[in-house]
Amino acid sequence: MTTMQTEESRRLTIRQWAEDDRPREKMLKKGQQSLSDAELLAILIGSGNKDESAVELSRRILQECSNNLNELARLSVAELCRQFKGIGEAKAITIKAALELGNRRKANAAIERKCIRNSTELFDVFEPIMADLPHEELWVALLNGANKVMEVKRLTQGGTRSTVVDVPMLLRLALERSAAAIAIAHNHPSGQCRPSREDHSITRQTKAGCEAIGIRFLDHLIVAGGTYYSFMDNGDI
Repeated sequence: MTTMQTEESRRLTIRQWAEDDRPREKMLKKGQQSLSDAELLAILIGSGNKDESAVELSRRILQECSNNLNELARLSVAELCRQFKGIGEAKAITIKAALELGNRRKANAAIERKCIRNSTELFDVFEPIMADLPHEELWVALLNGANKVMEVKRLTQGGTRSTVVDVPMLLRLALERSAAAIAIAHNHPSGQCRPSREDHSITRQTKAGCEAIGIRFLDHLIVAGGTYYSFMDNGDI
């Protein structure tokens, strides 16, 4: 809405707004880049509640998530429904699906690069997958001889503090896919990147296994809080 709108006009439905202020019409006329996060979210949810328009409700949702889409993505369907009047299961699922599509697009863009040259590029592959997980998961990137990512696959899923890694299964997968190199990553839902003794143990076991079968072990990343810890960069591989 424009700054000239009064409190009375704020209570109008979106269809009663000036055409340039309606998110869908604004998107058609000016492009999706012209819309705020709240307006984009309003298009997804379609309607608000008896007290708020879709845009007002979307703005409040974002405010309660510190205007951070990553925080919004961490909310479950049940939490969205419970915390925000006017968000039912269908709308919550729509929000979650849209955010997941964004993550997958980001991951696909990273995977399509010609090759992986450093830990930052590995982080770009793994982070979109792991950013919003409430529990630990371990994933592997399988690469060819040119360090091009062929496949990214989840290996294990654990609790909020740890996950168990089956190193023989990991190595068997690498051989089945004819991978020349692998990199692994797991997340810390706590947001802390500091590796545990178990993390160091997993790294040592994976390195030894890769050396035994002639596959290069590029790195082990811990993904947490929008950043990462690289065992390779820190001299732990």
